[in-house]
Amino acid sequence: MELKINHNLAAEILIVDNAASNLVILTEIVKKAGYLPRPVTSAKLAMQAIEVSLPQLILLDVSMHGMDGFEFCEVLKKEEWIKEIPVIFISSHNSPEERQQGFEMGAVDFITKPFIKAEVVSRIHTHLQIFQKQKELEEERKRFYKEEQERKKQIKEEQRRMIYALAYLLESRDDAIGNHLENVGRDCKLLAQNLQMDASFQEEITDNFIETIEIAAPLHDIGKIKIPDRILLKPAKLTYEEMEIMKTHTELGAKSLMDLCVIDGQSEFINMAIDIVYYHHEKWDGTGYPLGLKGKEIPLAARIMAVIDVYDTLTGERCYKEAFTHEESMEMINQNAGISFDPEIVNIVNKIQNQLKKG
Repeated sequence: MELKINHNLAAEILIVDNAASNLVILTEIVKKAGYLPRPVTSAKLAMQAIEVSLPQLILLDVSMHGMDGFEFCEVLKKEEWIKEIPVIFISSHNSPEERQQGFEMGAVDFITKPFIKAEVVSRIHTHLQIFQKQKELEEERKRFYKEEQERKKQIKEEQRRMIYALAYLLESRDDAIGNHLENVGRDCKLLAQNLQMDASFQEEITDNFIETIEIAAPLHDIGKIKIPDRILLKPAKLTYEEMEIMKTHTELGAKSLMDLCVIDGQSEFINMAIDIVYYHHEKWDGTGYPLGLKGKEIPLAARIMAVIDVYDTLTGERCYKEAFTHEESMEMINQNAGISFDPEIVNIVNKIQNQLKKG
């Protein structure tokens, strides 16, 4: 429940006391001070009044029949939508023990009987001012937070556009790549969605993971933008030396992302993109590069990317090869389950292969 205070009207003061004489006196004091009194005789009636209209302050008698003031205050402070309303206890006693208990319950002040009009008005006025300032500070904090989030969102979007511009610049260098970037983004998302339904992956693959991998996957080969055309576009098998240079694209790409995205810090998008770029050529049996990671040492996003990247590369034409059929490509992927690829991921790929199949 969310009720809003109307600051354009006189402040509403809820007065809770089962003694009629006290209600009359306090109502008169509050009214003459320019506030709007709302007197009730029990905690039950007080809660009903609060649900109708949220007061800016509550004067609460400690010694009421049924639920006493301490108990009612404890109830109020447990409710998120009303716990910030200042409560001033009313009491005939002035013992340190009672005051301590009241403050522990969440009260902001005490007023003792018999009432001194000037004291009552002064305490109400002071705590209303504090309450109003707290509300203003909270609104300012929310406004600042919203502006900061919008600023971060804008920075992230600009960073993403910059990164994607580089990725598509790479694609433009090689006409044979075709729709590879769109394909791997779409298919990584599809595979992640199906892995999420498997008990082995449910904990790690969240909805946000699925959304993130779709936009991070197309960046997997961004480091190739620093690979010379004579190697990148060579229509024949690379020499050992050329292959070693080609392999550096994982480290070059990861470093580029980290250099470009210092402001973005530890966002899930950047972290996943770096994982994909740096580790997607690692192999399940530990024979991949750049670090020779093995099994689940390889980040999950990179293990997903590895299978999808190979499938899309196999089924598409490249400057150095013709396209393989879907069936041929799946056979090669299955042959490498447990060698190059996570066998559990390959198992799911087999289940969704008709959705991956091109044309």
